[in-house]
Amino acid sequence: MIFKQIESGGDRNYAYLIACEKTKECALVDPSPDPLMVIKAVKEEGVEIKYVINTHSHFDHSQGNDKFRGAGRVKPVTFINCGAGIKVRDGESLNLGELKLEFMHTPGHTADSICIKVKDKLITGDTLFVGKVGGTYNEEDARTEFESLKRIMALASDTEVWPGHNYGVKPSSTIGFELKNNPFIKRLGDFSEFFWLKQNWARYKQEHGIK
Repeated sequence: MIFKQIESGGDRNYAYLIACEKTKECALVDPSPDPLMVIKAVKEEGVEIKYVINTHSHFDHSQGNDKFRGAGRVKPVTFINCGAGIKVRDGESLNLGELKLEFMHTPGHTADSICIKVKDKLITGDTLFVGKVGGTYNEEDARTEFESLKRIMALASDTEVWPGHNYGVKPSSTIGFELKNNPFIKRLGDFSEFFWLKQNWARYKQEHGIK
């Protein structure tokens, strides 16, 4: 498997390139805000784009989609969770050469948020960061995210976590690391504690020296 995390501009955004080494079929995840960085990675790896996938619909993750549409491509690109295109359901999977992309619907940050699992790697978009979680706008969304995070944390502890932004102490982690170190994840046993932290995150960060 070819797997690349790509710094793609914006607010420390990450895009991802996943490809089958045998067939060279490639999936791009969140190729924004600067799709040129992603296009450069595609050329460097010598792969052919089969899928463009958005973890959610926010502009900084989806604005680069149009760069991968239109004429001039050997084969058409399939767009997944990108507004127009295929909407994957929770638990569905797609083949990418000899790889399998598995999808989890993880609403909360947005209603359409998904995570993508390939082998032992989980791309979490803005649902889960290293040591943090995605923002929500009200208590209902926070509760929805709370339930989504509990599902994610049920995965094997060595599952690698690859977030949508470089907001944590390192670019990626594991489920085990998050269980031990993420203050939000430590509060998944009690929604009131989880929601309190959301409401008081700025103060908590200052008190604990978190950037």
